[in-house]
Amino acid sequence: MSCEYCKTKEKGKTGKKYITGKTTIALLGQPNSGKSTLFNMLTGSQQHVGNWPGKTVEQKEGYFVYEGRQYTLMDLPGTYSLSAHSEEEIVTRNYIAAGEADLVCIIADASQLERSLFMLADYIGIQKPVILLLNMMDIAAQQKKTINCAALEKKLGIPVVPITASDKKSYDPWFSSLQRIQKEKAIDKAINKTIIDDSSLMELYTGIEGDVFTKIHDLLPESGIDVYSPVWLTAKLLEMDEPVKSIIQESLDTASANQISILAEGVKNGSLLTGECKFKWIENLLEDTVVKAETQKERAGLNKFDRIAVSRRWGKPLAIGIMIFGLIFSLVVAIIPIGIATAVFPLISSLLFQGLTAIGTPPFLVAIICEPVVSAVFFACYMSFFVFGISFVFGLLEEVGYMARISYVFDGTMAKLGLQGKAIMPFLTSFGCNIGGMAGTRVMDSWGQRVATMAMAWVVPCASTWGVVALVSGLFFGGGAVWVILSLFAVAALHLFVTSRVFGRALIKENDRIGLIMELPPYHKPKWTNLFRFVLNRMGDVLKRALKIVVVVAVVFWLLSYTSSGAIEGSVLHRIGTFIEPVTMFFGLRWQMFIAFLASMMGKEASLGVLASIFGTTNASAWSFLSKAVVESGNAELSNIMLQTISRPEALAFIFAFFFGIPCLMAVAATNTESHSLKWTLRMVGYYIVVALVLAGLAYRVGLLFL
Repeated sequence: MSCEYCKTKEKGKTGKKYITGKTTIALLGQPNSGKSTLFNMLTGSQQHVGNWPGKTVEQKEGYFVYEGRQYTLMDLPGTYSLSAHSEEEIVTRNYIAAGEADLVCIIADASQLERSLFMLADYIGIQKPVILLLNMMDIAAQQKKTINCAALEKKLGIPVVPITASDKKSYDPWFSSLQRIQKEKAIDKAINKTIIDDSSLMELYTGIEGDVFTKIHDLLPESGIDVYSPVWLTAKLLEMDEPVKSIIQESLDTASANQISILAEGVKNGSLLTGECKFKWIENLLEDTVVKAETQKERAGLNKFDRIAVSRRWGKPLAIGIMIFGLIFSLVVAIIPIGIATAVFPLISSLLFQGLTAIGTPPFLVAIICEPVVSAVFFACYMSFFVFGISFVFGLLEEVGYMARISYVFDGTMAKLGLQGKAIMPFLTSFGCNIGGMAGTRVMDSWGQRVATMAMAWVVPCASTWGVVALVSGLFFGGGAVWVILSLFAVAALHLFVTSRVFGRALIKENDRIGLIMELPPYHKPKWTNLFRFVLNRMGDVLKRALKIVVVVAVVFWLLSYTSSGAIEGSVLHRIGTFIEPVTMFFGLRWQMFIAFLASMMGKEASLGVLASIFGTTNASAWSFLSKAVVESGNAELSNIMLQTISRPEALAFIFAFFFGIPCLMAVAATNTESHSLKWTLRMVGYYIVVALVLAGLAYRVGLLFL
């Protein structure tokens, strides 16, 4: 296979001058069809992820070069149909209709064509060139299925190409089809060979409610409207597709449009009726073209493991066990590079200090570079290492086919929060680290579900949060700390419920709240090369985005806490803290505890570093503690000073503010990365700060009554 990226390694060359033409291909398919795998395998690092203009739906665009021709790939949102029930479906349909893609490639799962060809059936009637890619041919072979692609191609009248998305060696037939289409297009022969004939589906539609389909069909222009044929438009009208109804109103005279509306509204359960026709069309299509040699075991249904995996009694415990094991494994995977970074970064800082000092760099500039900048880079690397572990675990579960089982068994539980079952995974992961929880939301089907899950996952306390809470509550409350922790659990449950209502109302569409409708993909061996490519791309993307945010905030915080003596007194941070203390005491927070609360937004351990700097006797700056995993907050002198300065109600207020505040700056950066929305990220930040302070104020007043 001769496939190369546009940007070559040759000095002074980009490779673009060798390109003889450009083609835009839209990748269309259902979730779990392997569409994103194909996209990532072809584009590698040559891809851009953002949002569709004016939309909250994620846009993925990349490119590759084959035989001197550049192919731009648009990875359209994964949907089960081309209806207009969600923003993802509308974006997908509008992009195809706009004609921005030269060719649409519909990807279907060859291991379960009866379900995955529904997208193709829903596409019939859209007059745009299309190729059908039968993915996961290796899985179909394992199931002892024989698929006659030539016969399918003859029935459909369009190219049908077998591939295995995770194996580049299988791409050659597809590339050959692309080249053939380009040659035929040059002599105006391609269009008829890439448009699906809708006559066979039309025959099935005519049986709906007598002849109502035919009546509506005959009232439409014979050539259709724009890229939509009369058959496609009629089916969507029966499905009560609002955008199509608008097209009809705008394109036809009032009398015809009203007559069509009356006919369509007279049909009940139109979506169900047209859906039955589409599945019947798929059944006819696969007849004599797909042969499966079923064994007795396969006919019996689910295997023994799957019966446990999806059972009501054992499904959830099994899923939780696997997720906990995966979380532990991801931490182990991350510990090795984190350990290396922990040893290397102090050395880098020392060498930088010596080098910069030797060349006469001003001490102030040396301090900025060697303290906040180096520490911020360390934090960003720490974040990316953890994302590597989490992405590997989630990617592996997705690759083998177990992810769908987790979604299935937890769907009822998560539905109470307006989420899909798979939201349980980011929640569980957030107990280890909220950064991983944010990365884990990529398994969600829609952008709204993804962002709502992020907002709710911020409620989940990470391991560092528990470490600080245990230390502070134990210091101030002794044996009564257990009651403090139990109260945190109770309030967290209420907080989660309220947050689901606050964010779910705006982010989760009504059709997203219905029960989960999905197929359980077959188990199969993971493709390790593809998995690691995906994980490394995710890690690199997170690292680049995190650096942009963490370094800036780190430098600002350092400047606020800097003094020539190194003591916190006299710093801008100290002045600000003492100035605003009359306000912060309304929430039960003295300025020292309020600054520690703000520092916890950098990282939960940072709050201990600031407390050690403020109450301790060292001359080190507050920021120097932020890069330490273990700080001096446990010594007796510091404990005594804190107990003398801070009352128990104030300590309780701090614990609540700390516990329910934003997770950390790295988690915020991860949220921005995964949501592609600074607006919603800032809304979460504002919401959590307000809620944390309100809860702190309530806890303080309760503490005044009982402590």
